[in-house]
Amino acid sequence: MRGDRAPHPPRHTTFARGLPASRGGRSRSPRAHGGLTRVADPAAGGGADPGVGRTRASPPSVFRGSLWEVAALFLKLGVIAFGGPAAHVAMMRREVVDRRGWIGDQEFLDLFGAANLIPGPSSTEMAIFLGYVRAGWPALILAGTLFILPAMLMVLALAWAYVRFGSLPQGESALYGIKPVIIAIIAQALWQLSKGALKDWLLGLLAAAVILLYARGESVLALLVGAGAFMAIVRGTRQRAHVIAAMPPAALPGLGSAIAAGVPFSMPVLFLTFLKIGAVAYGSGYVLLAFLRTDFVVHLHWLTDRQLIDAIAVGHLTPGPVFTTATFVGYLTGGLRGALLSTLGIFLPSFIFVALIYPLLPRVRRSPTARAFLDGATAAALGLMAAVTWQLGRAAVVDVATAGMAVATLGALLRFRVNSAVLVIGGALLGIVIKSIPG
Repeated sequence: MRGDRAPHPPRHTTFARGLPASRGGRSRSPRAHGGLTRVADPAAGGGADPGVGRTRASPPSVFRGSLWEVAALFLKLGVIAFGGPAAHVAMMRREVVDRRGWIGDQEFLDLFGAANLIPGPSSTEMAIFLGYVRAGWPALILAGTLFILPAMLMVLALAWAYVRFGSLPQGESALYGIKPVIIAIIAQALWQLSKGALKDWLLGLLAAAVILLYARGESVLALLVGAGAFMAIVRGTRQRAHVIAAMPPAALPGLGSAIAAGVPFSMPVLFLTFLKIGAVAYGSGYVLLAFLRTDFVVHLHWLTDRQLIDAIAVGHLTPGPVFTTATFVGYLTGGLRGALLSTLGIFLPSFIFVALIYPLLPRVRRSPTARAFLDGATAAALGLMAAVTWQLGRAAVVDVATAGMAVATLGALLRFRVNSAVLVIGGALLGIVIKSIPG
């Protein structure tokens, strides 16, 4: 989830394999840094500790490793990373900091803070950042792609099964139990996110205003950008104009209006819609709900509310980023080609933003205006999540049984650390049982 950002920029250091300490570095054990040795950066200056240089306006260090180890790690994480963005980031930290020692805690937090400053799925962007830090440009693409690939393939298989079997009694029964569970999962995520994101009364008021404006039919993109700009102005500094002008969403309002009316299906519109969503979706994977409903249900009329919540349910059945819901929507609307184009469109901006922001990371993180914009956009994202959860909940909770499942799921999530995939599977089984009872 989008949240914590580290307070200080990382040390500007480089690493070399097997260099003795007498040549300018302090040796570290293989356990501490994966067999690498810290070396003073001549450009950073020296001191009592040759491994530490000046930190002003320096991007995080790049650690040179092999593409193979990057590929192996992020393919594994793509297969096992259930539980949402917060769980994904925790698994990455355990692997790259505790087990492999590729980077330290401070540098990991710096990268996590950077992922929170740009739109898109934060856990995927962390994978992209870590791949680049470990093995350069090829690993930037490789790490992100392999983290996404397992979930994309699983969602493709489920989308095919949904199209083939979704209207049959057994598929309907499973979805009957899954939908209220998904609503409870989203509600719990909303509660947890709001505790950290709505830091003062003004942000809470802003979130409430977004709910009301969304109910009146205002544009999701306009609400996100407007809320961010509002907070940047309220907490304004002399850098305000530069930061707001540089924000990616400001470049794309025309695209949202160009596809605002219901139009016949076409692959270019499908790709551009997901490209827009990937470029402006602040908050978390759950704010994707608001964009999908606005674009595909309300404006384009390519999906129904029922199909949308089914798509979100499939996203929770698989590991990896929730944004692979785009793969499911693309398959429903445009078959295999549509699924591939949708996946490319929604994830492409993350790769671009990571590549662009990496050299500017320390400066951007220290900007009060950038932080204020992010706070406002996040508050708006929470308001959108709340509004869409209410709308979809009305389609998912249709009787006493589904209401009971939603309440029980929410209670389990609030009291215990239950994997969401387990709850979704349990909901499917319970739905089949309930629907099999005569009468």
